[in-house]
Amino acid sequence: MLSVSFRVNRVVLFICAAAAAAATVFFAAEHSFAAQATVQEEGIRLPVIMYHSMLKEQKRLGKYVVSPTEFESDLRYLQSKGYRSVTVQDLADYVSTGRPLPAKPVMLTFDDGYYNNYTYAYPLAKKYGAKIVIAPIGYYTDLFSEKDADHPNYSHLTWDEISEMMSSGLVEFQNHSYNLHSSSGRLGAQKRWGESEQAYAAFLGKDVEKMQAAMEEHTGYRPIGFVYPFGASSPDSDAILRSMGFQATFICTEKMNCITRDPRCLFSLGRFLRPSGTSSEAYFRKIGCT
Repeated sequence: MLSVSFRVNRVVLFICAAAAAAATVFFAAEHSFAAQATVQEEGIRLPVIMYHSMLKEQKRLGKYVVSPTEFESDLRYLQSKGYRSVTVQDLADYVSTGRPLPAKPVMLTFDDGYYNNYTYAYPLAKKYGAKIVIAPIGYYTDLFSEKDADHPNYSHLTWDEISEMMSSGLVEFQNHSYNLHSSSGRLGAQKRWGESEQAYAAFLGKDVEKMQAAMEEHTGYRPIGFVYPFGASSPDSDAILRSMGFQATFICTEKMNCITRDPRCLFSLGRFLRPSGTSSEAYFRKIGCT
């Protein structure tokens, strides 16, 4: 009887131990799921990098001009760290439908629409399969589409070049105003002192819609993002643009963005300026991309 009792006790102990182990696994899995859910609720970190011009000559490099070699180094660094580039449409799809973003998203933006983006950045985007976002100035696109095009040092993109890059599926174009870089008496899209809300909304809407119409005429596409000239905006700016159908806006404040399912998170997105003269590793570590 002792032998049978001993065997029974061993079986009971084994069952209890197995049950305890299963409970431990269950609660661990439940805790892990809760942790993941918390991370999603807190949002997805999105660094947005701001480039402008890209040239080879060392004497021309500086705060707003990087070399193709530096940009290629940036692409290699980001890929080696598991980052994947996204577009404004990718963000809008995540917010509106929950379409997944990469585990480590990054956005690579180019302001002003220089021809050298087509000459140097575009081939590198194709080489590395990277998505880039270019925001051209409509006035200069019209100007250089008519004359004096295709000089890397000063020309801006033509409509044909924009259409070609867009058709690749790697280059997205957004609105950088038609000509708010040259407005006298105000900085970019900022509201003037004493200007009424109605007058400001009419001014901003007229210029921005002119660029929307030009993009649609030449490419069949209406941008969903607005990049503030000089990063300058006013308290009313985002609301006006949102009423025009825009789903995202970008400023020049250097900050890490937090993307959630709330559509408001896509307005006044911050960007980190990428100057020349700093290694990719040092630059990205400084802004928290490791």
